[in-house]
Amino acid sequence: MSASSSRSVRVWLLFVTFLIFTMVAVGGLTRLTRSGLSIVEWRPITGVIPPLTEEQWQGELQKYRQTPEYQKVNKGMSVEEFKDIYWWEYGHRLLGRVIGLAFALPLVFFVWRRQVSGSLAGKLVIALVLGGGQGFLGWIMVKSGLVDLPRVNHYKLAAHLSLALFLMGFLFWIAQDLRAASSKRRVTGLLPMLSVSFLILVCVQIFYGALTAGLRAGHMYNTFPTMHGSWIPQGIGSFGPIRDFFENPVTVQFMHRMLGWLTLLSSLVLGWLAYRSREINARQRLSLGLVVGMVLIQFTLGVLTLLHAVPVNLGSMHQIGACVLLLLALNNVHVFFRGAESRLRAELLRFGNSSR
Repeated sequence: MSASSSRSVRVWLLFVTFLIFTMVAVGGLTRLTRSGLSIVEWRPITGVIPPLTEEQWQGELQKYRQTPEYQKVNKGMSVEEFKDIYWWEYGHRLLGRVIGLAFALPLVFFVWRRQVSGSLAGKLVIALVLGGGQGFLGWIMVKSGLVDLPRVNHYKLAAHLSLALFLMGFLFWIAQDLRAASSKRRVTGLLPMLSVSFLILVCVQIFYGALTAGLRAGHMYNTFPTMHGSWIPQGIGSFGPIRDFFENPVTVQFMHRMLGWLTLLSSLVLGWLAYRSREINARQRLSLGLVVGMVLIQFTLGVLTLLHAVPVNLGSMHQIGACVLLLLALNNVHVFFRGAESRLRAELLRFGNSSR
């Protein structure tokens, strides 16, 4: 792949990464405004056209009136009030379709122009299939909130968010692979493996954040640093040894808090090791510094979100912060491993050419 082709593909992948990032942010706002259950049908093609007449709006509202959310939360909602939540969900679904086109059409073009081939093409086809599955998984999640309880199943919410973040990170990683490497040598010691461990910790923390959102656990124990005066609140363990960690709102919020502390302390350790290390280059040092700074911001946002019982603005900023932190942690692993490997391959190739 030529340098110009590599640059074009990389810009495209970063653009799609940004679109997915935006999709996650809009999805968070849709959930926080309780708009996600306003459209009760999944119509991948015809659903592009929203209601255009008063009669069509009345028809959509009538369908919504059959749902548990209307009957238990929004009973008596007017058409105008319904439109407010409908447009959030419609925008979320429309953006998903836009992302699909923004990924699929350029992929076909790049393959046709032979700018994408081999293993790279295989990876991108996998991403395309997973993207299609993401839309179906989103409907499965919504459908779970149209049966008994006026909210979606928290496991399905976590799965839907996790797959979106995986796709975002997967495309971002590939885009970084196409970037000219800047690492001068492979770094030894603790920093590379601790960076991987930190990335795993961030992923687990985001998963627990999704469980917290799905169970609405952030609306209870809105004090900090203790949970209504207790470090370990009553109610932990009441669901059994395994289910408790995933279905008990008290335990889920407790785990989210503890993982937040662990993430903060781990980032400070990484920052301290980076400060003392003489092996890392400027790019690696900057990457670690950005991670530490983002953790401090995200931790603060988490505390404020909790203390104010998850208002829409803070809840949305906290979810966006999680996306930013994930990308920074992923980039941090990349600059310690793949950058060094790419540089090594380039040096070997240069050596081979000069010896001919």
